[in-house]
Amino acid sequence: MNLDELNKTTLTEQQAQAKFQSHIHVCTGTACAALNSEGIVAALKAELVKQGQQKTCHVKSVGCPGLCAIGPLVQLTKDDGRQATDDDASSSAVQRLSSILYQHVSPQDASDIVASLDAAPVERLNYPTDQPFFTRQHKIVLENCGEIDPERIEDYIAHGGYSALVKALTEMTPAQVIEQITQSGLRGRGGAGFPTGVKWATVAKSPPPNVARQNGGGASKYVICNGDEGDPGAFMDRSVMEGDPHRVIEGMIIAGYAVGASKGYLYVRAEYPLAVKRLKTAIRHAERNGFLGKSVCGTSFSFDIDIRLGAGAFVCGEETALMASIEGNRGQPRPRPPFPAESGLWGCPTLINNVETFANIAPILRKGAAWFAGIGTEKSKGTKVFALVGQITNSGLIEVPMGVSLREIIFDIGGGIPGGRAFKAVQTGGPSGGCIPEPLLDMPVDYESLNQAGTIMGSGGMIVMDDSTSMVDVARYYMEFCMDESCGKCVPCRVGTVQMHRLLTKFAEGNATRADMAKLEGLCDLVKNTSLCGLGQTAPNPVLSTLRYFRNEYEEKMTA
Repeated sequence: MNLDELNKTTLTEQQAQAKFQSHIHVCTGTACAALNSEGIVAALKAELVKQGQQKTCHVKSVGCPGLCAIGPLVQLTKDDGRQATDDDASSSAVQRLSSILYQHVSPQDASDIVASLDAAPVERLNYPTDQPFFTRQHKIVLENCGEIDPERIEDYIAHGGYSALVKALTEMTPAQVIEQITQSGLRGRGGAGFPTGVKWATVAKSPPPNVARQNGGGASKYVICNGDEGDPGAFMDRSVMEGDPHRVIEGMIIAGYAVGASKGYLYVRAEYPLAVKRLKTAIRHAERNGFLGKSVCGTSFSFDIDIRLGAGAFVCGEETALMASIEGNRGQPRPRPPFPAESGLWGCPTLINNVETFANIAPILRKGAAWFAGIGTEKSKGTKVFALVGQITNSGLIEVPMGVSLREIIFDIGGGIPGGRAFKAVQTGGPSGGCIPEPLLDMPVDYESLNQAGTIMGSGGMIVMDDSTSMVDVARYYMEFCMDESCGKCVPCRVGTVQMHRLLTKFAEGNATRADMAKLEGLCDLVKNTSLCGLGQTAPNPVLSTLRYFRNEYEEKMTA
């Protein structure tokens, strides 16, 4: 599909949607689907026919709009009857529509919702959208989630989809694409925050193997999307893959063009069946429309994407273990160097980024590096998606500019702690992160600030705890997780996590001594500095951070 065909598809889809006076978007992401949102879609369609509104209102299945705490969610937009003014000249027609959000919807509510198309909103279901949860967010990665049908490529194209790919292939050289990503300041959203442009440039410069290799894809360079989201309480990548799969695919294709790769792999854990289903559909539609395969968009560039399912091993989130899994081997890490950018999948230069990183690529090329670099802080550019869970009123998915304070995230966007309890700590970075106490709530959320506080950004999990939480139990939980998920290849991680878990159990049961405290701290240092991969190297972080900020809870449980 070339630019003219892309524009024609955009116009056709926009005209088709403009024929309807009202639109009903039903969240069919995993959380709402578990509460029978598919049944709501069916009930609404049947009710439209029954009330004779099928030609004036369109029902659409969409991805997660974010506020999971009040699902199933249904959003109704309808023409408010207001005439466009001069102020509307630069805005879209969508902005002249009134929007109503319905909460805790069931199929039995379909009749009242359809009846409200020509009447006042259904008061018992209505949820106000002028709250900080909606007004304080800045959506880039999530801009289409809740807006488009993830199983219709036409809907994605109508919202600007694949225009960045066409621009890259027809107006830019690979080096210019990499330069844009570099100037944007985008850092990898998978955890460590490594500069994306630097990684892309390294892969682009790495020469392919000199000898022919019998590898799985037959390519000389590879692009891998890491969708193996394994942190407890994290569902950011899953929601993006479910709600906007083409955005991830478009980012991967652009990356392939930039670094000189002809093959891509989407590595997704098998526990995400809906994401896998929608990704497969998206790949099939992209191939059918000329965005994947030979001669992408009519150019000389060719690129294919396959999906590989992970069995749920947390260690396969580590890039070398992930590559071993794709190759059909046991998912275990290997020493670095060489790094994947030089010798990765089947010994070939390999680019690995996570879902959220790839989802940022198309907007950067569409709107420019300067636009993206103008969001966030000096060293942490753009926005970050978080899964806000735990003891928090507005649990769900949020996207905020880098540099926003934890206090604003938890008490404004998140709505504070339910039940009148006091805030105690927030865990960021999952098992690799740490716990941040109340005195640090005003710190900005960026890579450097979190590192100074003894935690990491991670992939974006954020678990809030109230004053009923035992921090010793929190540390023990994460250590048990790391102990179970250790691949066992290196002794420090395999044995050290077991020993630390036993010591934490002694503290939790009130049987620990000061000698146990010294031994625990010594083990943390040993495991952190001698483990082979990131799993073992970061496993002590929850222990170290709770010792740093909540040491009294450990001391209260010591016998001598």
